[in-house]
Amino acid sequence: MPLNLRTPGVYIVEESKFPPSVVPVETAIPAFFGYTRNAQYKGTDLVNHPVAVNSLLEFQEIFGLAPALGGFAIALDEDGNVAAPVADPGQGANARFRLAYALRHFYDNGGGRCYVVSLGTYAASAATSDIVDAHVAALDALAREDEPTLIVFPDLSGMRPPPAATPADIAATRAAYHSVLVQALNQCAELGDRFLVCDLWDGDRPGSDGIAAFRNGIGTRNLKYGAAYHPYIQTTMAWSWDESTITVAQIARRNDDGSVTRPSPHNGMTLTALKSGSPNSNPLIYANARSELARFSVTLPPAAAVVGIYATVDRTRGVWKSPANESLSSVIDLSVRIDQDLNDTMNLEPSGKAVNALRAFSGKGFLVWGARTLAGNDNEWRYVSVRRFFNMVEESTRKATEPFVFEPNDARTWAKVKAMIENFLIIQWRDGALVGAKPVDAFYVNVGLGVTMTAQDILEGRMNVEIGMAVARPAEFVVLRFSHKMQES
Repeated sequence: MPLNLRTPGVYIVEESKFPPSVVPVETAIPAFFGYTRNAQYKGTDLVNHPVAVNSLLEFQEIFGLAPALGGFAIALDEDGNVAAPVADPGQGANARFRLAYALRHFYDNGGGRCYVVSLGTYAASAATSDIVDAHVAALDALAREDEPTLIVFPDLSGMRPPPAATPADIAATRAAYHSVLVQALNQCAELGDRFLVCDLWDGDRPGSDGIAAFRNGIGTRNLKYGAAYHPYIQTTMAWSWDESTITVAQIARRNDDGSVTRPSPHNGMTLTALKSGSPNSNPLIYANARSELARFSVTLPPAAAVVGIYATVDRTRGVWKSPANESLSSVIDLSVRIDQDLNDTMNLEPSGKAVNALRAFSGKGFLVWGARTLAGNDNEWRYVSVRRFFNMVEESTRKATEPFVFEPNDARTWAKVKAMIENFLIIQWRDGALVGAKPVDAFYVNVGLGVTMTAQDILEGRMNVEIGMAVARPAEFVVLRFSHKMQES
């Protein structure tokens, strides 16, 4: 700025010699879509309103707990022991609401800050068309948020055809499921700052039919912005039970001739009454009934746990490290055990639509055993880590260069922008994200007249910056070569 020198004296002018800096954006901020207990919080409507959450406790305070399952009876014999197994509660109507459990699994696997988009309460319609419409409306709401970088649909796979479903009903439900995933991929490509982590609609079933149906349904566009994981996870989490609506059906004691000695005083009592101080309470029967319920644990689609792994790897290593060969927490078992042959077809397939496996290994536990995007045949965008690293660099540099909008489109501005981006990429290179013995081997930044712009570009107000990066790629196939060596002495 020119000085207004009128009075004799000494004047100080500070001049900036350092270029502005690029601040890396957060890379593992998932947005979870699903149904919640609460539709309002402190007078604010939560439906289709993305809310930032930093802990499981904060989620529970705002959105409430998981729905409590109940409304059935546990059959007991005359001694109070369970006489017949209870049907799997995971097949019940309220079991399709898995968002609250998914958030817990996310945090169990290292998750941090995230966004939650409520689609409505547990009284919401179970009709396929209504579920699809709710997810699409919520996606539109998320598009207005800048911070989320991952998209997860814990409740979407809860869509189920009617009990007496025909093959046409099943196909229609699958198609509806995939239509939401396609919409999410479109948003990821349009905004360029987020990535879809998706599940298979029937990822709890063995065989390859569900994988083939997924590949057929996901389409062919914007596949580099998404990744799929299989199978579902049997977690260590217990279902939430509504003991006030769970009763016991205990048969009466009988004599040898079959006549009734006395009816059971506990028949028809709720679990709440059995454990309380009521006259007919019976802690032993209550304990037996609870033991029967303890046989069941929550089975979840894998995406929530996987994005927890993403967050852990990004925090401890960097977004450029593949989120694979990482151990999953809070897992009892996988709904499908994937062998080597099935893993081969999941990872490499003529269509290129790789499905990343979760596998069990002796002595290691349950690992994420895949690192590919849905664009598995694309040499540029084959790997999750490469796509997400580019997302981070693109978004970070975009925000860092915004102050240069309307600056003079001349050599001074070009030099500042180039130095700013190069300094940022040198840091990435030193951290191991970029490959090369020297920075010049790892990346380049070009800008200037005759380099990236013509005189016409400058007249039209365009400043073109070209950035190239050699991003580290995972060693997906480690080949050890052995041979015999002849005796020499």
